[in-house]
Formats: sequence, structure tokens, C-alpha cells
Amino acid sequence: MLSLPPTVRIYLCTQSTDMRKGFDSLAAIVRDNFGCDPLSGHLFVFASKGNDRIKLLWFDRDGFAIMYKRLEQGTFKFPKALDSETKALEIDARDMMALLAGFEPVKIKRQLRYERQGETQENASIAR
Repeated sequence: MLSLPPTVRIYLCTQSTDMRKGFDSLAAIVRDNFGCDPLSGHLFVFASKGNDRIKLLWFDRDGFAIMYKRLEQGTFKFPKALDSETKALEIDARDMMALLAGFEPVKIKRQLRYERQGETQENASIAR
């Protein structure tokens, strides 16, 4: 189980990623394709071509950390991008935990809750 501070944003890469890539190659994808700073402290999620493996890249104040998970059976159910130009989708921590637990985040329906104005735009997906 991951314990993330509320300030951490989570970005999913919408394209499959070569799981042989390491710290620097994944950071370059974040910088070049997402338009984000890999040193920001946000969590970046990459999936393999078969969606049976994921890598999480995170910068923890003094260095990069990678978490790598391989499923023995089944696949991760990543949400689909609305168009082919979208490089990354932003999700919240609840959706990330659901994804890691084997649920498809887009299938979960939540009751409408109060949100301060302006928060919805911050939580929208990145389209770059």
C-alpha cells in the first residue's frame, strides 16, 4: 500500500512503455512527453505493452525511486485517453489504489461531493 501526501499528483502514461527503461529514461519521458518536471515529487505511472507490468517513478527529495509490479495473472485496467494526442492522464490517489488492486478506475461511480471551485480544472487530465 502506498501512502502519498495530498499534494502529490499522479500521472498515468497513456502509451505503453518499455519496462527495461530506468530512472533517466523514464524521467526523460516525463519531461519530453508529459511536459512535467520529473523532480516535482509527483508520481508517474508507466505500463507495459501487455498491461501486466507497471513502473512507478517518484522523486523523493534526494533521489528517484522506482516501484515495479508484475502480475502473475491478469492485467491492469488502465483508463483510456479520450484522444490519441493525450500523453498522460491525471488520477487521484483513490483511483491509483483501485488500479493497483485490480479495479478499473473509470468503472467506479462515486457520489457527487462538494469541491471548491477551481479544483475540477486542476484535476483534469493533461493533454499535451
